[in-house]
Amino acid sequence: MLTVNNLNIRLPDPYTDSSEPETLHLLKDVSLEIGSNQTVALVGESGSGKSLTALSILRLLEESTNVQSSGSIKFYDEELLSAPLDSLRQIRGNRIAMIFQEPMTSLNPVFSIGDQIGESLKLHRKMDPDSIRSETVALLLKTGITDPESRLNTYPHQLSGGQRQRVMIAMALACRPDLLIADEPTTALDVAVQAKILSLLSEIKEEFSMSVLLISHDLSLVRSMADYIYIMKAGTVLEHGKTSSLFSRPAHAYTKRLIEAIPQPKERINPIDETLINVSDLSCTVSDAFTFKSLISRNRNETRIIDRISFSIRRGTTCGVIGESGSGKTTLALALLQLIPSAGMIAFSDIRIDRLQKKELRRFRNKLQIVFQDPYASLSPRMTIGDIVQEGLKIHHRSLAADQRQDIVLQTLADVGLDTDITGRYPHEFSGGQRQRIAIARAIILRPDLLVLDEPTSALDMTIQMQIIDLLLELQNKYGLTYLFISHDLKVIRAVCDDLIVMQNGRIVESGTADNVFDNPRNDYTQRLFSASIYRR
Repeated sequence: MLTVNNLNIRLPDPYTDSSEPETLHLLKDVSLEIGSNQTVALVGESGSGKSLTALSILRLLEESTNVQSSGSIKFYDEELLSAPLDSLRQIRGNRIAMIFQEPMTSLNPVFSIGDQIGESLKLHRKMDPDSIRSETVALLLKTGITDPESRLNTYPHQLSGGQRQRVMIAMALACRPDLLIADEPTTALDVAVQAKILSLLSEIKEEFSMSVLLISHDLSLVRSMADYIYIMKAGTVLEHGKTSSLFSRPAHAYTKRLIEAIPQPKERINPIDETLINVSDLSCTVSDAFTFKSLISRNRNETRIIDRISFSIRRGTTCGVIGESGSGKTTLALALLQLIPSAGMIAFSDIRIDRLQKKELRRFRNKLQIVFQDPYASLSPRMTIGDIVQEGLKIHHRSLAADQRQDIVLQTLADVGLDTDITGRYPHEFSGGQRQRIAIARAIILRPDLLVLDEPTSALDMTIQMQIIDLLLELQNKYGLTYLFISHDLKVIRAVCDDLIVMQNGRIVESGTADNVFDNPRNDYTQRLFSASIYRR
């Protein structure tokens, strides 16, 4: 169906003299084949060229960049690299469709879901408005969207991550393509939604007899889905083969390293027999104060996001929090740090931080720090790395001289495995894994007693995940840190956590030591979560 032969992609280097511009060689002699009704996977670390290869198949880079391409891309007997744009438009979205990595940025925020799905039906299948509406409803229903009629007029921001991903799949299936390109279709989704999305893709592939090009850094996902795998690094294909043989007998050292980069359970520590955090009857509510209904009525409804939960965290240990999207994990963390209003008792080493006044709480914050899920969004693009990391010192340790602060910054950057000469650079100059290390450095420079980690590895590839996990464990042993670790990746949770909390609909449905919960889950919801994760292995 698709044959890519010796594909090369070059891009003029914007940082060289324009009179003699150098070129960056992004893809180097990439070759791959996809047969009918076959699932082929492209696997590699971030920056290996996976997404670039997919975008090049549909020539989606030409209109926005100065890429120079050579080689051959044949779809059946048609050469795509030399095809005129009019011919390409008949193929894009019609015979070859693509699910992009981030549905929120791929969906147009100013158009409703119904309009965006209907666009392909109008352009490629020439349907009338009534037919477009009925087909759109059928597509949403097929992809598992409940009450599809009511969803037609909703906008992307009104849907969850899993729902937006389903809408992207519905758009891709609108014209029943021969080939579906899925670029990281489950990144940052919780295990239950991931399992549903993967099951949906498998069912649709069989129903429409499609071929799938699956792009992922998740080897467990690839192992359960793909018939054939291509391993990429630095713009080249290092190894390829059938899934079973590649996992059982990897030939290239890089492939072996990827397979081995699966988190293993850490050696359990003997924690200090002391409770650091004690939470009792914690609740958080959100009001509908900004809805139209509340403007014309004095009665305002409140939704309880966290519902009277109680737990404790032992000093020097890692307490994991798992649950589906919307279960209240992040809200729990923000309430614990008093970043959002809450009710109930939060005791930190016998100090009731829920009763502290604003000034007292501000002075107390050096003991409580957080690493947010998206380091790019949480690091100021206008501040240098040195200013970002030392900001906490300026606020909480004002007596330190500038050279003393600088020494502590350099030591902290070394602690998280970063070069000490990066202090004058900015966040956009670093990879995702490096930005996450910078975020960790900013948090640990104050030597907090409690560090909250909100999905710190969710969007990182497997090898970078392992580096961040090893780093966190090393810092914990070195400084005696206590972690509250939020994640949807059960492999990561089992690798780092001593204790575990399982949340559903704002409540704790099960808790205990990580080993006991994983080995003997008692709650039906916990069992379903673990089953969803097992599905992916």
